[in-house]
Amino acid sequence: MRKIIASTFVSLDGVMQAPGGPDEDPVNGFKFGGWVFPYADDTMGAVMGELFAKPFALLLGRRTYDIFAAHWPYQDDDIAKAFNPATKYVATHRPETLTWQNSQSLGPDIVAALRKIKQENGPDLLIQGSGNLIQTLLANDLIDEMTVLTFPLILGKGKRLFEGGAMPGALKLTRSAVSGTGVIVATYERNGEVRAGSFASDQPSEAELERRRNWQ
Repeated sequence: MRKIIASTFVSLDGVMQAPGGPDEDPVNGFKFGGWVFPYADDTMGAVMGELFAKPFALLLGRRTYDIFAAHWPYQDDDIAKAFNPATKYVATHRPETLTWQNSQSLGPDIVAALRKIKQENGPDLLIQGSGNLIQTLLANDLIDEMTVLTFPLILGKGKRLFEGGAMPGALKLTRSAVSGTGVIVATYERNGEVRAGSFASDQPSEAELERRRNWQ
């Protein structure tokens, strides 16, 4: 069985838009493109290097696919040498325009296609960027592992990792590190249902009971 593994750069307030550069995704007037650059260091490099060390396929939304397809085929570094020959599964309504080598459309039913692919033999599927696609995957509990790199800055407006609609569930922290520039790197796996308890008194006051009635 294949896993779907996401790795995502986010600000402290959860924005994931345009981490790589000012021209990456300026939609809706976003003006902080490239916010990851000042925080790059060896720790971040090691995390990304480990992620790409094993065989993998890429799982991409159409916007991220277009960004990558306009860049990586024209590069000759280690990431390009890993990305270019990899299979790319793409969420798109325009499959005939997928020109990057080894690219294939997920078809009209993305969720069904990914459930089928996960049951097949093959390398894990790595998500890069692809904010809209991630929302679909979170809503359908399709992400098996997520590495979130949280950067020490607040961006205010922008596309967010958890826009709404994610399936509730508990997570287990499996790895963590802090870079020299203050980036918190945390890897999570699903860990069952949300568990809840209460710190409330077994004998609530009349004021508390009234508050509960008023807040229903």
